[in-house]
Amino acid sequence: MKDLGSLSYFLGFKVGMSPTGYFISQVKYASEILQRAGLSDNKVTDTPLELNVKYIPTYGTLLSNQTLYRELVGSISYLTITRPDISHAVHIVSQFMSALRSTNYAAVLRILRYIKGYLHQGLCFSSKSDITLQAYSDSDWAVYYG
Repeated sequence: MKDLGSLSYFLGFKVGMSPTGYFISQVKYASEILQRAGLSDNKVTDTPLELNVKYIPTYGTLLSNQTLYRELVGSISYLTITRPDISHAVHIVSQFMSALRSTNYAAVLRILRYIKGYLHQGLCFSSKSDITLQAYSDSDWAVYYG
């Protein structure tokens, strides 16, 4: 066994340690995804998906290169480990793997532009807090289908 020193990178995760706790992010991995997608422009978005848009499996033209779409969705799926803010959006675009349309690809590009705008986000684990699970919900977004 060999001591490799303090942990800094592991499986694409950057781990930052301080007296207040740990910060885990995937900045390098996210940057590589953006390069693979060819997003070199400066466009960013404030939300991962458009609001009040229904994604329909038959809307839009069929994609000729379906491999890139699947690679990007798989990559951003791995990114959700440290970015729970994109989990719902990734779930939505993952539903269209069998019949890929231009509207679905536009949604993936929007998620990537959101990631680009908030590239340095991650998870912070405080060393001074007790071990309790906290969850927050916005009740204004609740929808009743009756």
